[in-house]
Amino acid sequence: MPLFNSSTRARLGFGLQLAAWCLLALVAAVTIGPIGLRPHVGPVGIERSLAFLLLGIAFALAYPRRPWLAVLVVAAGAGILEGLQTLVPERHGQWSDLGVKIAGGLVGVMLAQGLIRLIRASQCGKP
Repeated sequence: MPLFNSSTRARLGFGLQLAAWCLLALVAAVTIGPIGLRPHVGPVGIERSLAFLLLGIAFALAYPRRPWLAVLVVAAGAGILEGLQTLVPERHGQWSDLGVKIAGGLVGVMLAQGLIRLIRASQCGKP
């Protein structure tokens, strides 16, 4: 028996998609906005990777049958945001930052895909 009926799944899917795109907008605002408005929760490299790890998870859960889309959005988003940082006077885009962001995003997509597979297996009665 499925965990959710089709109507509930559709609403949940839309909610996850909306949350993923809102999270991307938030990350973009923090990335491009003034440096003084950026929240500080730890070492900057860890902040970058965690932000994109969460983005990877969010997009992979929002589009569970399209993991390539989650990878594309996370990687392109990181690239675009790093490029835009070169246009902001107090910001600077760097290749190393791009690598950290993409790596974090890919790990997030992989974690979410693993969770999705576990859920699907449990719904089918597989161990």
